[in-house]
Amino acid sequence: MTESEANTSETPQARLARKLNLLLDLFESKGEDPVTYRKISHHMAQRGTPLSRSRWAYMRSGDSSLATDESLLRNLAEFFGVDSDYLLDDSGDVPQLVDAQLELLRSLREARVRNFAARQLQGISPETLVRLRKAIDERLGGGHQGGKEDSPS
Repeated sequence: MTESEANTSETPQARLARKLNLLLDLFESKGEDPVTYRKISHHMAQRGTPLSRSRWAYMRSGDSSLATDESLLRNLAEFFGVDSDYLLDDSGDVPQLVDAQLELLRSLREARVRNFAARQLQGISPETLVRLRKAIDERLGGGHQGGKEDSPS
């Protein structure tokens, strides 16, 4: 399913939730401490747009009415350091910068899984390692096709 197909089947609430959760992942992938509700709440309160814990949870899950408060969404975008249109625009389009950051995040996660597996699976035959790597690649959507890439490092 392409992103545009996914966007047409998503509710506006689910689309906003997806965007917020992507921003949380990106924030953490930059080496920052995980974003806590307390940090977000403090930022929002300082800007005159208080955010309750329950509203934040509903916004992240997409299980409530759509958050349409423009100042709230602008302040959230400011907190995450993205253009406010990213949260205000309901078209679902992902700006190029966010798209590039998501690709980097995906690569970092794949590398983390591979590195973990390599550390934990010492002493296993090279053939088994190749099979495990292929299974991980397929699961993560980055399967390699033959060649030198298939030999264990």
